[in-house]
Amino acid sequence: MDNLQPKLQAVAADELRNRLAAILPAHSLIEETEAQRPYECDALSLYRELPLFVALPETVDQAQAVLRCCHALEVPVVARGAGTGLTAGAMGHPEGVLLGLAKLNRIIKIDPVARTATLQPGVTNLAISAAAAKYGLYYAPDPSSQIACTIGGNVAANSGGVHCLKYGLTTHNLLSIEMLTVEGERVTIGSPGLDSPGLDLMAVITGSEGLLGIAVEITVKLLPQPELARVLLAGFDSVRSAGDAVGAVVAAGIIPAGLEMMDALAIQAAEDFAQAGYPRDAEALLLCELDGTVEEVDQHIAQVSNIFSAHGATSLRISQDEAERALLWKGRKSAFPAVGRLAPDYYCMDGTIPRGQVSHVLEKISQLAEQYDLRVANVFHAGDGNLHPLIMYDGSDPAQIRRAEQFGADILDLSVAVGGAITGEHGVGLEKLNQMQTQFGEAELHLFEDIKIAFDPRLTLNPGKGIPILKRCQEYRALPGKHNHG
Repeated sequence: MDNLQPKLQAVAADELRNRLAAILPAHSLIEETEAQRPYECDALSLYRELPLFVALPETVDQAQAVLRCCHALEVPVVARGAGTGLTAGAMGHPEGVLLGLAKLNRIIKIDPVARTATLQPGVTNLAISAAAAKYGLYYAPDPSSQIACTIGGNVAANSGGVHCLKYGLTTHNLLSIEMLTVEGERVTIGSPGLDSPGLDLMAVITGSEGLLGIAVEITVKLLPQPELARVLLAGFDSVRSAGDAVGAVVAAGIIPAGLEMMDALAIQAAEDFAQAGYPRDAEALLLCELDGTVEEVDQHIAQVSNIFSAHGATSLRISQDEAERALLWKGRKSAFPAVGRLAPDYYCMDGTIPRGQVSHVLEKISQLAEQYDLRVANVFHAGDGNLHPLIMYDGSDPAQIRRAEQFGADILDLSVAVGGAITGEHGVGLEKLNQMQTQFGEAELHLFEDIKIAFDPRLTLNPGKGIPILKRCQEYRALPGKHNHG
């Protein structure tokens, strides 16, 4: 990204550094350029920027003090979890502080009676279910990056995962969030109960990408582990047949725990990587997980098998035990790194479409691949229409980078054109600013600005992300004048 702003005046940077050094242990304040390199981007490495300082607080009090310091000096603050985001949403600001929350990684409480877990933001997604397992409980939202991504980042992006078709996204599995405002005040959104006094702000905060506040304590719902879960693997000789079968399953009144789809290129890559026994001759495959009581699962397995056969399934395989179920999912969950073996780089898109448009959109993506002369592998959450096309390119070739970015933009525009959205679970960040104007009208974008200003009048929380106004990094200085908050 172009550096559109000068650095802070040296004297101001010195004052900021001295104040941060008084708040944080020496090892929690990173100043040297090379030591900051691991923090210059998230998982979308096309966009890179070094902050002035990286702050890694070890306590909520330290994080609170950092925010108070930055607010007093009107310095931008960008929150970051594990850095697994895919939209440059956690990329640092050249005049600001990158506030890394990975050290706030304590599981505060598992309450098996209330079926809740209270967590600091740096706890990884998979660690929640691991801690809850001894009570027969688990946390449902499960992004593919769950071994590394954190619950704080999941809240910021409203992350999804395989099991969100039946059990909802992050926002559907939260009870309360304690967050720090831009001024450093600690406030609670939500409550341990199903309702709380005042305006319901949970949906506003969830998915707000660090633009409105920074979560420091999160209470999530836990679910009882099902009596039985089995996976049905089905191969198809066309993407359209597989796409039509997805709609038929839901139309039959069955809501699988997960319903995922992979196309031929993704099948080959995942099978080479995981050796899960996927049908290499298939043009598309579906992974359908059914859970519940033994009787429910047996009944649904039979119904879904019949539906898949009626839609031309060329192969069917049912997991016989937990080891086989895990193996079938291993290929899907490792598909992203597996595709990474096919090209020097890939660009992972994230758009959501109506379930009935899956076949049409996949065919259009195939046409776009020919137009841009770039290969694309599709592996995605078919049940809820959340696409993840992986556009392969060579990052050493500027022309290929430009084609990959335009290809991705066309996919997002296509998602909107068929009645979908430009984001499913990755957020907007820096990546999708242009497509926000495809999705929303001027009045809606101004409303988003007003909400931002209500929480962050000086516009110093993650500036330049999420809401497209002016030229990216210029926003944080230009907006106050526009809204007379400067």
